[in-house]
Parts: sequence; C-alpha cells; structure tokens
Amino acid sequence: MILINLLPHREERRKRRKTAFFVGLGLAAAMGLALTGLWWGTVQQMIDSQQQRNTFLGGEIKKLDAQIRDIASLRAEIDALKARQKAVEDLQTDRNIPVHLLNEVAKQVPEGVYLGSIKQAGQVVTVAGLAQTNERVSELLRNTSTGATWLERPELVEIKATLPTSPNAQQRRLYDFSMRVNIKRPQSAVADAGPAGKPAAASKVPVKAPAKAP
Repeated sequence: MILINLLPHREERRKRRKTAFFVGLGLAAAMGLALTGLWWGTVQQMIDSQQQRNTFLGGEIKKLDAQIRDIASLRAEIDALKARQKAVEDLQTDRNIPVHLLNEVAKQVPEGVYLGSIKQAGQVVTVAGLAQTNERVSELLRNTSTGATWLERPELVEIKATLPTSPNAQQRRLYDFSMRVNIKRPQSAVADAGPAGKPAAASKVPVKAPAKAP
C-alpha cells in the first residue's frame, strides 16, 4: 500500500490563496488610493477654479461699486441742477404774479365794496375792506370762486357791522370784512384761461379806496 502525504500540498495551496488574497487586497487598496487621489485632485482643481472665478467676480464687483458711486454722485449733481433750474423757473414765472393779482382783484370787486388792504404771504392773499351790504361780500366771494383766473378757494375770515369814520359821511351801517384767497400757480392759471393759453385781458376797473364812504 502506497501512502501519500497531502499536508504539504494543502499547506502550499493555503499559502497561495492567502498570498492571492493579500495581493488582491493590496491591489484594491492601491486602486482605492488612486481613485481617492484622483477625486482629491479633481476637487482641488474645482476649488482652485472656483476661487479664481470668485476673485474675478470680486474684482468686477469692486469696479461696479465704483461705477455705482459715480452714478449716485452724478444723480445728486443732476438733482441739484434740476432744483436750481426749478428755482430759477419759479422766479421767472412768479415775478408777474403781483400784477395779475392786482388786476384780478380789481376785476372781481363788485360795486359797493371798498378795499382797504391786500397782503400776500406765499400763495395766500388776505384782503380786507368795507362793503355796503352782506350781499356785496357774498358777491365778491362768488366772483373770486367762479370767475377768477388767478385766484381760487376764497374763504371769509370775518365780517362785522361798523359805522363810517368820516365825520361828513352819512351814518349808514357798513360791513367790515376780511377774506383769504389762494393764488393759482402760473401754469394752472394759463391752463384755466382757455385753449389759447393766455389769461384774460387786464381790467380797467380801479380798486376803490376805503376812505370814500357811500
């Protein structure tokens, strides 16, 4: 009978398997390291590229900020120039308002109303005087409200009965009144004057003095 010892063969095969396992494990580890290195390099490249883009965008943003500041400065200068231009235009358009005011008051004052004072504060005019009756004051308010080109929104401040101060005047009751009225801006007055864009012609009716009692 022939006896064959298989232990060395099995031991040898076990060693080869073990060696193959470790070799495969080493190859897998090497491949994993290679993939990890490749992924790391790719990520680093992407990070570098993004940083370059961020740097470029930062530079462009700084340029835009400088341009925005320049634009804001130009806009401030333009607004200041517009304000100056408007001030000059207002002076040009408002310089004839006193003439139109006196002309308009003379046109709207009815018979029996005697003006004593006209005071202007901005766009508000205060008119004071004497009237023969309450109806004359009402007519003055109505004329100013509906027929005036340069005046609007009349408001009666005060009215009270009084007697003439002149010793030669008849002792007839008069009415001391005061009223406020607003001056229209020239543009609005011209627009209300009609399609021709011109206000009504100057009236020749003079403003009556309060010293002449009826």
